[in-house]
Amino acid sequence: MADSLTPAVEDYLKAIYKLTAGQQRASTNQIAEEMDVAPASATGMIQKMARMIPPLVDYQKHQGVLLTSTGENAALEVIRHHRLLELYLHERLGYSWDQVHGEADRLEHVISEELEERIAQALGDPSHDPHGDPIPTRDFQVPAQVETRLSFLRPGQAAIVRRVANTNPDFLRYLQGIGLVPNARLVVSDYSPFDENLSISIGGQNKPIILGFLVTGQVFVTLIPSEETPNGQGQ
Repeated sequence: MADSLTPAVEDYLKAIYKLTAGQQRASTNQIAEEMDVAPASATGMIQKMARMIPPLVDYQKHQGVLLTSTGENAALEVIRHHRLLELYLHERLGYSWDQVHGEADRLEHVISEELEERIAQALGDPSHDPHGDPIPTRDFQVPAQVETRLSFLRPGQAAIVRRVANTNPDFLRYLQGIGLVPNARLVVSDYSPFDENLSISIGGQNKPIILGFLVTGQVFVTLIPSEETPNGQGQ
């Protein structure tokens, strides 16, 4: 169905999918903020999507918005395009991970299903994009991930970085510079309850780095069992 949808509708579908993870309803104000438009504009588009046949969203005034099954599949198709493109740009064309998001945003609306399939095959049917986000499968399934925010970790805990939620290029370049990228191992050495700062060592480095919540709240990790980290090292 995505072939018949406008880029604007596809962008709204992605935004609503992001906001309604876990099946909670999203308010029109939340959607407007995510799309960086006026609430009235968001309401107009949501009402239009609810009137489509079949409808893409379930919209109830004052109760928010939820994707229908048709809308969710359309959203996942666009997300699959986006994340496959990001990985292709990164692995095959040499784009850095801070460059791929904007390019994929422009290309996701125009590639054909045949091109999507060829990209997937060329990459070996990958499961994750360069930022660690799962790539939806051909039948719109999203690989399950057991993960927690880095900000929840406390001294003595070790983890592996799985994904980064913030795609701001400056933010990604900063993380690249300190080595806090997908598959990097880390161990937490200190926590300050007053400002929520964490001191962590990345990749076995002895000198810890102090990170605030604005960083640690955007990085998702999986914990390493203590028996796999002898002497408290995350390697």
